[in-house]
Amino acid sequence: MASEGETQTAGEYIVHHLQNLTFGRHPDGTWGFAHGAEEAANMGFMAIHVDTMFWSVFLGVIFCWLFRKVAKNIEAGVPGKLQNFVETIVEFVDNNVRDAYHGDSKLIAPLALTIFCWVFLMNLMDLVPVDWIPGLVHLAGVEYQKVVPTTDVNATMGMALTVFVLILGYSLKMKGVGGFVGELAGQPFAAKSLVGKILATPINLILEGVALLAKPVSLGLRLFGNLYAGELIFILIALLGIWQLPLHFGWAVFHLLVITLQAFIFMMLTVVYLSQASEHH
Repeated sequence: MASEGETQTAGEYIVHHLQNLTFGRHPDGTWGFAHGAEEAANMGFMAIHVDTMFWSVFLGVIFCWLFRKVAKNIEAGVPGKLQNFVETIVEFVDNNVRDAYHGDSKLIAPLALTIFCWVFLMNLMDLVPVDWIPGLVHLAGVEYQKVVPTTDVNATMGMALTVFVLILGYSLKMKGVGGFVGELAGQPFAAKSLVGKILATPINLILEGVALLAKPVSLGLRLFGNLYAGELIFILIALLGIWQLPLHFGWAVFHLLVITLQAFIFMMLTVVYLSQASEHH
């Protein structure tokens, strides 16, 4: 990457670092990796961002392995530092779930813990210097490598749509089809007469439908936008050469707060949305 970076313009350097390693079908019918943004775009919807898939699964496995290890070796006496750390996270998530979720589902707390830790680990990859891992894989012949899965809108929207499916599932389970549809059609403009209900129902469906669809969109785009902007700033700082170190350190310290906050916000919004879906009106 270093030798290649010497011949790249600033614009080419930025575009290269923001390009995913994409695998898909070329227009000529062959399958393979894209050699640029144009080739990746021509592969269409079914193309796969291999780097996003790899790093998200890899970090998820690390989370599961670490927490399982602590759970298997848990001690009732004086716990070790790792056990203290894990117990602190579990207690933190559990307290927030108890405050925000008013149902009795046993899925919510484990889901919230998984979301918080997994999103945090994916965000944390943003603190790895932007040339380190791409430089290493470039030696192996891999042209592109984005190591922060949450800077890929496909990953963040995929998680957001999964939450949206859970919202619909909880709404139908707790309220039934009639209750869920009635909730969408009966507010915010409530009417007692038949004529009033007929007039208010289309407006209510539009307003509540937009509000419902806005949940996954805002959930996914908020996380993507914040991490993408942070990654872009790291790339711009890297263009400064030897002057990048103090700026990189300062932005990394500030960004540590951002990546933690974004993981917490994604978790809390998920819990709040599922709590709303579980409530009877």
